[in-house]
Amino acid sequence: MSRKIGYARVSTEDQHLELQIDALRAAGVEERDIFMEKVTGAKKDRPELEKLLSYMKPGDAVIVWKLDRIGRSIKHLIELSELFKTSNIEFVSLKEKIDTSTATGRLMFNMLAALAEFEREMIIERTHAGLAAARSRGRQGGRPKKDEADIERAVKLYKSEAYSIADITEMTGVSKATLYRNVKQKEEMKA
Repeated sequence: MSRKIGYARVSTEDQHLELQIDALRAAGVEERDIFMEKVTGAKKDRPELEKLLSYMKPGDAVIVWKLDRIGRSIKHLIELSELFKTSNIEFVSLKEKIDTSTATGRLMFNMLAALAEFEREMIIERTHAGLAAARSRGRQGGRPKKDEADIERAVKLYKSEAYSIADITEMTGVSKATLYRNVKQKEEMKA
């Protein structure tokens, strides 16, 4: 391990980080390498965690006091564990005694990764089953096709150079992406 990086979090302003910081120091994390924040775990926006993720380098170890300090949910923990694995970062949770530099820790880590893979496959299966059921009832997936007349009108307005893209999309209901794609197709057909 090249560096030990700590992450400590409490949910409210009246809670204290000292217990976690002491545990991280005892695990060998330098004060300058501890990222701390006071924010609820359910909140997606955690600036200090984002800084930690940008700061870490292959070979480092990310250390937390407990799993629930770093992960918002099981899904988020699994996402983080996958990120650590692909980035060659060791992960240590002191309270749960998970350390991916050990065989047991890697087993726990791999179990999390396997659960993530299983969850992704189940989502894909459910999506495919839902699409098949919709097709059997005569419905197609995806967005409804835009009226060709509206697209032609949007392209003409674009070529006139008299209107902004925002004006064209508002007048015709044609999205920017659809407009640009059709303008490009028409230019390619000319060439």
